[in-house]
Amino acid sequence: MAQFFVVHPENPQSRLIREAVKIVRDGGVIVYPTDSCYALGCHLGDKGAMERILAIRQIDVRHHLTLVCNNLSELSNYARVDNAQYRLLKAATPGSYTFILQATKEVPRRTLHPKRSSIGLRVPDHAIALALLEELGEPMLSCTLMLPGDSEPLCDPYDIRDRLERSVDLIIDGGWCGSEPTTVIDLTDSVELIRRGKGDPAVFGLDD
Repeated sequence: MAQFFVVHPENPQSRLIREAVKIVRDGGVIVYPTDSCYALGCHLGDKGAMERILAIRQIDVRHHLTLVCNNLSELSNYARVDNAQYRLLKAATPGSYTFILQATKEVPRRTLHPKRSSIGLRVPDHAIALALLEELGEPMLSCTLMLPGDSEPLCDPYDIRDRLERSVDLIIDGGWCGSEPTTVIDLTDSVELIRRGKGDPAVFGLDD
């Protein structure tokens, strides 16, 4: 049965953040709020936890997983970023964007898109997510909490508990954080809008 923490969305309780990060480090899968919607997360180095997330979502690694980073400097350790890309990233982080980039050797190969060696990366603008990442000291492997057959992400923590309490180890109730996923921008070759979501693509000179 999953643990259930009620965490203040603007001033997260340090004790609960430490306990949540211990669960991640011990191989757990957690549900946590971001600036776009709730997400599933686990330790980057834990293959078993990653496979549990893939099973919950019923996806494989051809669906880009995301490294959720604490800041832009951390992001650049895990992705190859040139000067032009860095300027674009700086203009849009933290925020509700996921960037597809070529991964560095710091990223486990099993987490990469099998044909492109790329991965999604993002820096959220949400106090709970950033507190978790600060305490963890490294990115968290994540994906949007949208279950098979659903048309949009889950957004009610109590609904999440009803549906996932036997599938995850912790659910963090940070209140309402929205139900619109991130805008996805592919920066591997050019600047391409893959999915329009909460983040405004006009920041990148893109439109529908």
